Amino acid sequence: MSADTTFVTWARTLCISLILSGPVFAQDNAPPSSYMPVVDRESFDTTLKRMRNEKPDILKRHEALLNERYDLSNKPIKGVTMSGGKAVQGGVRVRLPDDASWESLAAMSPAEIKSKGLWPEGFYPLPHPNHNEGGMLFPQFHIDAIKEQENRDLTRFDLDFVLPDTFLPEFPPPIYLTTRPDLGDVSQGKVVTLTNFFDLFNGILNPKQLEGMRLLLTPFPQQQFNATWDRRSLKPSMGVSCLDCHVNGHTNAATHLVGDIRPQKHRHRIDTPTLRGVNIQRLFGSQRALKSVEDFTEFEQRAAYFDGDPVIATKKGVNILERGSQVHFMGEVQALFDFPPAPKLNLLGRLDKSKASEQELRGEEVFFGKGQCAECHAPPYFTDNLMHNLRAERFFKPKMINGRLASADGPIKTFPLRGIKDSPPYLHDGRLMTLDDTVEFFNIVLGTQLTEQEKKDLVAYLYTL
Repeated sequence: MSADTTFVTWARTLCISLILSGPVFAQDNAPPSSYMPVVDRESFDTTLKRMRNEKPDILKRHEALLNERYDLSNKPIKGVTMSGGKAVQGGVRVRLPDDASWESLAAMSPAEIKSKGLWPEGFYPLPHPNHNEGGMLFPQFHIDAIKEQENRDLTRFDLDFVLPDTFLPEFPPPIYLTTRPDLGDVSQGKVVTLTNFFDLFNGILNPKQLEGMRLLLTPFPQQQFNATWDRRSLKPSMGVSCLDCHVNGHTNAATHLVGDIRPQKHRHRIDTPTLRGVNIQRLFGSQRALKSVEDFTEFEQRAAYFDGDPVIATKKGVNILERGSQVHFMGEVQALFDFPPAPKLNLLGRLDKSKASEQELRGEEVFFGKGQCAECHAPPYFTDNLMHNLRAERFFKPKMINGRLASADGPIKTFPLRGIKDSPPYLHDGRLMTLDDTVEFFNIVLGTQLTEQEKKDLVAYLYTL
């Protein structure tokens, strides 16, 4: 018997054994594994019934966590809107621990906050609504829009998106192009899909870019939306497109889990970042530090769509993009999405004193001075294109939160702050609902000792970006 024949016989025996016995790594007493089980443990009908029954308790648990952490009432800031007109939620929404104030916390050392257990719950990492399951999850307004235009259903039978719409980006968001700033918003108030992109962009984009836009809008199989039994859509699905999360080149705050980390409890919830300003960024992925948007685009299709597991990707129908044309076309389109206008900023990214209020000018002084914000967020785009480790774990003891182990996050890339009021919630995992929350978080983490007035001035300045 030849070596080739021996290997084939061994491989067949192994496959039969796996089919009969079930996935090795799915057993309760199995060691942690980087791989997901390939062989289905139950039929689709059984999975559907089980997960539908579990859904109410899962959603109730996550809603309780949100309400314990945050004040989610509708309190828009007067006179402040996103670039498309949606109201911006303001005020500190993170709930304080009993017998604590923001001033008292800011005066304590990290060790003191940790020993007394005073780290606010809303400052801990935010888990996925079902962290043990994970996967792409879309706001209902996006699900409804795609169903209406394309008759494609992004509903999950096991989960709903429960963060209130008032704390999410406007929908549909405007589209600004680096190549045609004279046109302003080119979306015409529409969600761009395969059904209307040609009408909207023919004569504005060149043929290569039109093809790139088509590919960004084309659904491809993804971990939860595909044709296999272990999908999370009721019917076999065509999949998910890049602009289902990055709608109109911006974001709808769709959530997911990073594909970089195993086991599951260590994985970070993702708050989908905007694609606006991709042309000035040099790092992609909150922690992966991919060096080009082309790398990011190819990686997303090959692995991130399938929770970072190329074995599962093969099972579910991975879409292998051709690097020399398709990836290049898609990357070029992403680099066209521009930041929204900031009429109070000059060419160097500083406030025009003839247009800014006294409070905004004071906030700019805090940003570049005592607040230390500009150390990482340098103008004109307010990023240093580096990664930084905030070491927030200095302030708390590790603990499990609905399946997510709150511990060290590691280095996170510096996201641009241009147009920041258009992109709630904040931080890489969306744990901070407002810019006021974000200022309080960094005031403690950086130890800047800002006064109440300085914090208010800083938030007013951030609205101008």
